[in-house]
Amino acid sequence: MLQNTEKPLVLVVDDTPDNIDVLGGVLRNEYEVKVALNGETALKIVQDKPRPDLILLDITMPKMNGYEVCQQLKADPATSNIPVIFVTARDDVADEKNGFELGAVDYITKPISPAIVQARVKTHLSLHDQNRTLTRLVSERTEELNDTRLKVIQRLGRAAEYKDNETGMHVVRMSYFSKLIAQAYGGNAEWVDRLFNAAPMHDVGKIGIPDHILLKPGKLDAEEWELMKKHTLFGAEIIGDDKNPLLQMSRTIALTHHERWDGSGYPHGMEGKDIPLSGRIVAIADVFDALTSERPYKKAWSVEDAVDAINQDSGSHFDPTLIKLFNQVLPDIIEIRKRYADEDEA
Repeated sequence: MLQNTEKPLVLVVDDTPDNIDVLGGVLRNEYEVKVALNGETALKIVQDKPRPDLILLDITMPKMNGYEVCQQLKADPATSNIPVIFVTARDDVADEKNGFELGAVDYITKPISPAIVQARVKTHLSLHDQNRTLTRLVSERTEELNDTRLKVIQRLGRAAEYKDNETGMHVVRMSYFSKLIAQAYGGNAEWVDRLFNAAPMHDVGKIGIPDHILLKPGKLDAEEWELMKKHTLFGAEIIGDDKNPLLQMSRTIALTHHERWDGSGYPHGMEGKDIPLSGRIVAIADVFDALTSERPYKKAWSVEDAVDAINQDSGSHFDPTLIKLFNQVLPDIIEIRKRYADEDEA
């Protein structure tokens, strides 16, 4: 969808100022134009709002080439839907094939033809808008099927929670918490909705943990703790390796929501941005709700103490960028916590 401005916003990325001047001259009559002289600057620009409606991207640039920039754009749910057109002097078929495989929508070779650039930009902005409309219509027509599938997934997630939280409201609260953080991050609506519906499956692997460990009122011994940690692997195995995007994200969350930013988590000791974004978001939502909820082995913490603990773990347990967003949406999180309180708290 185009931004709510008089002209669509196009970002031109090229390390040669003369090339930027040429493309800017071609586009400025019909579009608002932003420019970046390298990939790092481009990635910073797209995080600001309003985000570009389309990106013209050179391939051969120092430090970070256009392929790497495109790969990062497509890996980030906040920017993955922005159409990318490569504009490059490379005219080899293999280069063009690589560009399309990375998610670009078109490939223009230099020296450019102004008429071609104008036509391609106009076409892909129009197609992008049409695709969003088509996606919405298809989504509406398959709503009943999706709703049934989501209810099955949500109930399976809640079934796991019933072992140590008889109301099962933990998965409801932490799903909303996750959604709020994801929206603050700027994820596209489809990705945010998928995260919201996948989050309830984070602890489905608890089904494989014996009750005498899961419900133990005291501290687990070393052997019990090693078995408890395996609930992440059990969860991934239960969900399986399915092509469905929702189940793929559910599996990723089940497997990675106990990884830590500093690499000290489990089951694989992943570190920093190697941990999938969905797992990093759910980790914060899960821990906050766990701290503020009563369990057989602990009393509920106050919201203030839980927030302090989470902020102290910024940069060690949690992604510091996401912790800032957590604090930003904290009033909404507290409201959700009140709305979906467990029966004894209500």
